[in-house]
Amino acid sequence: MSYPYLVGEMAKRSITKQSVASLLGLHRNAVSYKLKKGSFSIEEAETVQKEFFPDVPLCELFKKE
Repeated sequence: MSYPYLVGEMAKRSITKQSVASLLGLHRNAVSYKLKKGSFSIEEAETVQKEFFPDVPLCELFKKE
């Protein structure tokens, strides 16, 4: 898992991959790939953080393992 903290926060807050995909204009499978093996662009990361996790610092949320 590339982003274990992000995945954990998504689970705690019941935020689905589909909701992230809809926000970013991506397919759900693209978000799954990014969470497991890929990476988010800084713009994507900022968008997700501002929409779903405004209380979590960006660098903490998207820290890679």
